[in-house]
Amino acid sequence: MGELVKVVDSLENKISKLLHKIELLQQSNTKLVNELDHLKKDKVEVSNSISVWEERYNSLKLANTMLGSSTDKTEAKLKINTLIRELDHCIAQLAE
Repeated sequence: MGELVKVVDSLENKISKLLHKIELLQQSNTKLVNELDHLKKDKVEVSNSISVWEERYNSLKLANTMLGSSTDKTEAKLKINTLIRELDHCIAQLAE
């Protein structure tokens, strides 16, 4: 009978330890999920910021080219042609 009590006590101990580990893992999981959400939001913000800065860079590059910079003249001409085509398309739609 004494051995049976020891076995039951041992099982209770192991179950208690397992429950404690489960609680710790759940807390850790919650913390990691929160951190992941935070990092995803940061990634979106950084991505948006990169897009804004790329637009600014391209605008500055185009402006420098139009001011007489010898680099990327063909790129500036292509951009101007694209803008003219877009304007022509808008004018055509308005005329309809």
